[in-house]
Amino acid sequence: MSDPSPRRTLAGIGLAVLAMACFAVLDTTTKWVSLSVPLVMAIGLRYLFQAVVTTLTVLPRRGLSVLHTQHLGLHVVRGLLLLTTSFLAFLSLRHMPVGEFTAIVLVTPLVVTLLAARMLHEQVSGVRKLLVAGGFMGTLTIVRPGGQDFNWALLFPLGVVAANAGFQLLTSRMARTESSSSMQFYTSWIGALLPAFALPWVWVDIRDPALWTGLLLMGVMATVGHFLFILAFQRAPVATLMPYTYAQIAFALLGGWLLFSHVPDGWSLAGMALIAVCGAAGAWLSAHEARLST
Repeated sequence: MSDPSPRRTLAGIGLAVLAMACFAVLDTTTKWVSLSVPLVMAIGLRYLFQAVVTTLTVLPRRGLSVLHTQHLGLHVVRGLLLLTTSFLAFLSLRHMPVGEFTAIVLVTPLVVTLLAARMLHEQVSGVRKLLVAGGFMGTLTIVRPGGQDFNWALLFPLGVVAANAGFQLLTSRMARTESSSSMQFYTSWIGALLPAFALPWVWVDIRDPALWTGLLLMGVMATVGHFLFILAFQRAPVATLMPYTYAQIAFALLGGWLLFSHVPDGWSLAGMALIAVCGAAGAWLSAHEARLST
């Protein structure tokens, strides 16, 4: 809808904020589960839940036509990029707090903006490049390479940003010819099946019911979060919703404090604020440019 009503727009914003809360719960639970469950096992079970739910949702509506694709190879690459993103995210959350991790990962939209100029030949203004630079400055403020508290594991989130940026750019290209149902179906099952080959070597018996609850919660939050985000996009323009995605930082800080009693130091808070301001400003700029073009 090109000109949504204020009520629909507010509904879209509310759904987007709820989606960010789900993703923050996902990351917080992932950090807790990854301390006791092997990474490959946790990732495989998380994607298996999502794949089953996606299949049960899509097949009754689309039937076997969901398998139709013009670019099977690109689906595989897209699935591998998302799986890589998840794997590096798990590693990151093992070694750093949820809030700082979330802030760094939310640099991704700024990185995608810059890469789109080179790879998709899109025009990027000087202001946007300045916002990207600001986002990177915020990231360096959190990571602080060369500082006394620096740990090489803090670079894992930068790998998440790189893999996620590639995933988003490929998604943008594939959306021109592939249906969203097919993309979700293939991506979910690639994420579920590839780790399955390693499960016989990494499987451990989980006797704590709380860990099984955590694994289930990860799958639920990932599925519900993506579903709410889709509903939000159906009610409000992307540029309108993007500034509100940075609410995930606040939810992540709350989760890290409640579950791990972690409070970021002053430098980390400053870096997180800089990333949020630059990201929200970039989203506002997109909305302003969209209004001028209509």
